[in-house]
Amino acid sequence: MNREKSIKQPESGQDAKIGGIVMKIGMRTPSLKKSLSARTTGAAKRAVKRALIPGYGKKGMGLLRDPERAVKNKIYKKTTFSLWDLFK
Repeated sequence: MNREKSIKQPESGQDAKIGGIVMKIGMRTPSLKKSLSARTTGAAKRAVKRALIPGYGKKGMGLLRDPERAVKNKIYKKTTFSLWDLFK
């Protein structure tokens, strides 16, 4: 028997294969829960980490620590946009 795995496509946006990695292109799905969490709990946490961990929050540290993840994030940020970007 020859079985093929079905791949679900996301409803919003499109996918593009970049260097063997499937990346989203288009508008990111808005999430009120995640945006509220990012605006409230993170500030105090980041301040503490900045005080304790040398190099935390400095530009380019992501590329040094995990280059593959940093490249994927940079591509994702450039190929997608937020709902709020439409109102700028």
